[in-house]
Amino acid sequence: MKKIYIVTLAIISSLLGVSCTKLLEEKPVGLLAPEGFFKTKKDVESAIFGAYGRVASEPLFGRQFTCALMFRSDMVDIGNRGTGVERIQVNDFNMDASNGMVAAFWPVWYQVVSAANSAEDGAKKIGLSETETNPLIAEAKFVRAFAYYHLVRNFGDIPYIDKFISDPAILKTISKTKEADVYAKIIADLQFAKQWLPDRQPNDVRTRPTKATAAAYLASVYLTNANYQAAYTEAKWVIDNRATYNYILEPDFQNLFRANLGNNMKEHIFAVDFMGQLSRGSENDDLLGPMVGIRGSNIPENGFGVCVPALRVFTTWDANDYRRKVSFNDSITTTSGVKIPYTAYPNEKRPHIAKWIRFPGNSIANGRYSDFNYPDMRYAEILLIAAEAATELNGPTQEAINYINEVRTRARNWPGRVTTAPANLILTNFTSKQQLIDAILEERRLELAFEFKRWYDIKRRRLGDEVFKGPNALEPRSNFSSDRDYLMPIPLTEIQINPNLKPQNPGY
Repeated sequence: MKKIYIVTLAIISSLLGVSCTKLLEEKPVGLLAPEGFFKTKKDVESAIFGAYGRVASEPLFGRQFTCALMFRSDMVDIGNRGTGVERIQVNDFNMDASNGMVAAFWPVWYQVVSAANSAEDGAKKIGLSETETNPLIAEAKFVRAFAYYHLVRNFGDIPYIDKFISDPAILKTISKTKEADVYAKIIADLQFAKQWLPDRQPNDVRTRPTKATAAAYLASVYLTNANYQAAYTEAKWVIDNRATYNYILEPDFQNLFRANLGNNMKEHIFAVDFMGQLSRGSENDDLLGPMVGIRGSNIPENGFGVCVPALRVFTTWDANDYRRKVSFNDSITTTSGVKIPYTAYPNEKRPHIAKWIRFPGNSIANGRYSDFNYPDMRYAEILLIAAEAATELNGPTQEAINYINEVRTRARNWPGRVTTAPANLILTNFTSKQQLIDAILEERRLELAFEFKRWYDIKRRRLGDEVFKGPNALEPRSNFSSDRDYLMPIPLTEIQINPNLKPQNPGY
């Protein structure tokens, strides 16, 4: 996969008659493809790879979108307050409809959708049998569902486009689709994908979906919508068939965040693929490393110091938990060989995020243009989805506790030694359902720290008032409003182009 994306983008761009930069500027939502482009299966695959290329771009997983998700959580704060005002607004819950981060990633998600729609349309026209074309259609549907799943969770009611658009005037008249209807369409796409995707992709890559990938996302979608029986059924199916799909918990937690090992991660269920130092415009431009890097000279992991956790995120995390060591840079050895603690960092004197800069693989010095496969779904998360859904259905059962303990046991395993501390890391029994649910959500917070998941948990569980205003808030935000801040604003520029996108989300 790593050699395909850039070539594919160039092919798609030339066939569409636009440059990569022009693709970013396309408005309103949606892109056009020329009639007659699709002749073979490879043409359809090129469109699908083009969609993956847009996901692996600076406006989405390369910085803007993923940083916005981190800022909205209670795990990541602004370090360098001299950064762009649009980032501070997202972090501080005071953005408006003109926010630059939202305006950057909204249209690119719809470019992903457009590429998927074009691929599906093309697959239906190349004249092959159902058994040949349906796997292609299934992959296009998965990509479309993936894009809409991120969009609907952040914006609620959104324009839903699932057809090839040949008349650009149509795009200026599209209205929003109700959130519940968007979820229903996402589920339908994922169900088709589960039926028709292969058990394994070539070379067992995890940057293209399989049947189990679709099932994992179905479990997540059902969990988000509090359909706990369906969430449990899908998650349990993945767990029961883990050998077929080659899923395990990676024994060394650190290895999950070594970019050079990304292609061989059996824990990855679906990952977004970046290629080391092969950028083409915004495509494949991974800036997360610099965003989390330590700001200052003489620092080997130098960066902008923008996405920096509040100190309590670090100090409240048990030091015996290996995941804390992997997740943070709490000290650094300078280029002159001097080890300094975070209290002596040149600027933001807090532990910084290490996951996305410690081992960036083939990249430039500050981690930009990395070789990361960013996991959007890991097997550990499926265990926690199954635990949460089972607990909601049946209370604190041993089955749910066992799923959590699988994840927690690894958290005690440091390289070269297996520890038994802390003893309370292994769960035993619970007296109430809520007590176990709270433990599962806390486990998700730590296991998936800085992996763009925490905001979605806060939103789906309506935890905002508790985590931002409560006495134990890691990152206090007294102005958080549950009436406004669970949704982002639809970009003002999009509403100006198409007034049918009104009304704006509440509070904006």
